[in-house]
Amino acid sequence: MKTEERLIQRLKDYNKTDFYPFHMPGHKRQDPIGREYEDPFSIDITEIHDFDNLHNPEGILKESMEWAADIYGADRTYYLVNGSSCGILAAIFASVSHGGKILIGRNCHKSTFHGIFLNHLHASYVYPQVIDKMGIQGGILPSDVEKALEEEPDIEAVLIVSPTYDGIVSDIEKIADIVHKKGIPLIVDEAHGAHFSFGKDFPVSALDLGADIVIQSIHKTLPCFTQTSLLHVKKGYANMEAIRKYLTIFQSSSPSYIFMAGIENCIYHMDREGREKMDRLFQNLLAMRKKLSDLKSLHVIGKELAGRYGIKDIDLSKIVITTHKAPINGSELFEMLREKYHLEMEMASADYVVAISTVSDTEEGLARLADALLEIDRNLSGEEIFEKKEDDRLIRVNSRPEVEMTVFEGAMSEKESIPIENSIGRISGEFVYIYPPGIPIVAPGELLLPSLVNIILNYQEIGLPVQGLKDPSGKTIQVIRGKDNG
Repeated sequence: MKTEERLIQRLKDYNKTDFYPFHMPGHKRQDPIGREYEDPFSIDITEIHDFDNLHNPEGILKESMEWAADIYGADRTYYLVNGSSCGILAAIFASVSHGGKILIGRNCHKSTFHGIFLNHLHASYVYPQVIDKMGIQGGILPSDVEKALEEEPDIEAVLIVSPTYDGIVSDIEKIADIVHKKGIPLIVDEAHGAHFSFGKDFPVSALDLGADIVIQSIHKTLPCFTQTSLLHVKKGYANMEAIRKYLTIFQSSSPSYIFMAGIENCIYHMDREGREKMDRLFQNLLAMRKKLSDLKSLHVIGKELAGRYGIKDIDLSKIVITTHKAPINGSELFEMLREKYHLEMEMASADYVVAISTVSDTEEGLARLADALLEIDRNLSGEEIFEKKEDDRLIRVNSRPEVEMTVFEGAMSEKESIPIENSIGRISGEFVYIYPPGIPIVAPGELLLPSLVNIILNYQEIGLPVQGLKDPSGKTIQVIRGKDNG
């Protein structure tokens, strides 16, 4: 292998460019805490004397996690070195019996579906509201959760995502009240809301609104290493001992002390000067949004959506730029920002682009994004504006899969591969999703409706990263052999 082809060299070379990161990790390729990691090898140890053991904490790690729990207002907080995914898996296994039933938001991350698969669960779904014209999903209605729990009294736990990848926050307080009346726990995937507890102008954390188990990716929106996360627990409805047990299963048996020290250092920083930085970030975001208020073709979503579409609040640190009035799609805007302006966005969907901002962003970086969007908008506004095909957008945001068998049954059944365009009416044997964000378009055991097949083909056509298919060419899909809707 040539030196210039090695990963480490590519990373070093990339860091010397002017590409600006509007994506995770939240440290934005800099150490805002004070160069504590100039030589990571010097602090990379194992479970030696006086440094405790994450899987049986009795000393410094136990004290550190108890300190973190006090800051967040949890009864117990766990450091996660395998990302939020291991926390979600542990929460599911600790809350639902093998083969039991769980109610989840259909916009959950793929790790939730992996937990359902591994524990052979029956999944029932509650669907987010949709903002049709913008192609964006809204929040989860408390009344929909209540209805599902009344219709299926054997549900053992509820798991929803709030905030979503797009910064949409559901009414957690009302949902928690409804779930607790059934005597079961509410799990909230708050992977994108780890910063909420440190900023008075940002939404309230689910942990303060009645959720029982809350999982946060501090690497997404706070200055910490990729793969670092937290799991918070409140006493009452959560099985505390089962959570501890399953974390020892799903976490690495060799947890990184670099990661654990990074988690502690990040929280320490955010609890002090980080709160002032959050205030400054919010003011910078308001100034940028005011600058972009006159966009003609593009649009940045904001607080105007709160109170509608099941949306309790909006996280303004997620900069969501829609293309629903523009003669381009989200994928094209993503590429424009990257190729011409050297701005790396977090993700592109068919109808919008998402930029993640954190306390590590600079005023210069936010100004670069604002100036780029204004210039693109001026150029687009000079083009002929036309009515887009609303049918495609409505299909993307309104299509609901039909469940024919459990995720485990679908994934483990005998399969065959057929062209995607010929798969209508067959039962999927694999996951299909765009990543990021990793929300399944279809899961194993679900019927491939015409709308779902259309979504997959449409996403491929406009260049979105459709993943999950076994076929590396993306032309075929695995379906259950001999099963169709007939």
